[in-house]
Amino acid sequence: MSFEGKTALVSGAASGIGKETALRFAQRGARLICADKNSTGAAATAADIEAAGGKATAVALDVTEPSQISAVIDEAAANGGIDILVNNAGITIVGSVETLTPAEWDTEFDVNLKSIYLMSNAVWPHFKAKQSGVILNTASIAGQIGIAQDAAYCASKAAVIMLTRCMAVDGAPDRIRVNCVCPGFIDTPMIEGFFDDQEDPAAARAFATKLHPLGRLGVPADIANGFLFLASDEAEWVTGTALTIDGGLTAALPTG
Repeated sequence: MSFEGKTALVSGAASGIGKETALRFAQRGARLICADKNSTGAAATAADIEAAGGKATAVALDVTEPSQISAVIDEAAANGGIDILVNNAGITIVGSVETLTPAEWDTEFDVNLKSIYLMSNAVWPHFKAKQSGVILNTASIAGQIGIAQDAAYCASKAAVIMLTRCMAVDGAPDRIRVNCVCPGFIDTPMIEGFFDDQEDPAAARAFATKLHPLGRLGVPADIANGFLFLASDEAEWVTGTALTIDGGLTAALPTG
């Protein structure tokens, strides 16, 4: 799979899945726009890409701010164009409907779901004008199964899956493909934060690991490889799908 001559914008590119996805696209020849609210982390990812001989720029971006999004997308479109948008920025706030505050609920949905609408809304006219474009969203197995004390995250990721399907249908006439990936438990700073919020972080990690029949937590490269395929010409007839990459977790009942 080659992405020579393509430009990919990855949100949440400072760490974890976003960083690895940016690195992998760059290795295959794409020019990267590494976007993150953490501007230092985004700059570090871009620097790693350039140190390896790739092309990258870093931008500070709060994916909940429409004006910032429009500025970044329009600048990218005016300076070489944009071909692939990876909506990866996300957060998790531990809690049930009983314990989550309205503000926490809104924050979770703003970052995990509304940001995908805002980013896609901004890039859509550019993709429509050239009759091509790929939008990739980070969903989760948490959008497919319920997880205790993770109500807002699960609900937001389920909505990402349905939004992906609706966007795929709407984009098809203009050759805009839209897909999402549903990761299992991936060893990233975000999942570390989730484990740390549990009563026994070590036990939570061990339990999560055991849920995966393949015997380990996922790593960011597992998900980045899925994004590479979905963005590639090899997937030109793939749209509206939710690609589950979870080490078999959703295929099996948990064992004692």
